[in-house]
Amino acid sequence: MVGSLSAGLLLADEAGAHLPSVDDFLPPEILFQGTPFAINRIILIRIVATIVLLVVLGVTAKRAKLIPGRWQGVVEYGLDFVRDKVVYDVMGEARGKRYVPMITTLFFTIFIFNLCGIIPGMNMAANATVVMPLVFAVWTLIQYWIAAIRSQGLGHYLRHELFTPGVPWPVYFLLAPINLLELLIIRPASLTIRLFANMVSGHLMVATCLAFAQFWMVDAVNKLQGIPVGALWFAGGFAMTCFEAFVAFLQAYVFAILSTVYINLSFPEE
Repeated sequence: MVGSLSAGLLLADEAGAHLPSVDDFLPPEILFQGTPFAINRIILIRIVATIVLLVVLGVTAKRAKLIPGRWQGVVEYGLDFVRDKVVYDVMGEARGKRYVPMITTLFFTIFIFNLCGIIPGMNMAANATVVMPLVFAVWTLIQYWIAAIRSQGLGHYLRHELFTPGVPWPVYFLLAPINLLELLIIRPASLTIRLFANMVSGHLMVATCLAFAQFWMVDAVNKLQGIPVGALWFAGGFAMTCFEAFVAFLQAYVFAILSTVYINLSFPEE
């Protein structure tokens, strides 16, 4: 079966089936072309997703009742999940209260942006280019530096992070640059690359499955052979779509909890 699918993929490619590529993540401008305000499809998706998120949360808050209905209960459960299972579990309640709004914003924005990849009509995650993951990562970077300066002072924080106590002093020539690289580059890069790569790979897998399903079931000359093979590709596309919904939540959770951990590491040890 694997051999037949591989052969089918090769035949479909040779026959001209459109395969998704990285170029799909750089769509042409559709509004305000040639100006600093040019908008392409993925930027439009981000704008629409942001508006929908703000409207839904705003209307829910405006109509909130003491005894919540089903929808209000779902929203409150999500808020409580981020507060209790992400922020408070890592930082504790006393320290974490300051960062609940930030981490909640990160979680819900990333989650909704990720879900855009499986919503009909959008079909592309708003985090599938490096810009938005990088913006979220830089926000975390700024916050853990602010937390460090506020709680320890810049000099004490750098001395503690760069020059680990108990290490022979010649090792500091190697260790101090590595520690500084971690603070400035590695932590933000780990957040950015993880989110960006997962959204790109997920989109490509789903799009590839559906592209070959369409080719074998609609465009192929031999329908007798094409329909069963296309059905397998369609089943694979459906399975990958369900998996991408889970990945959308998982990557939002991982990003939120890692951001919380990085900020918490900026505080002095108890």
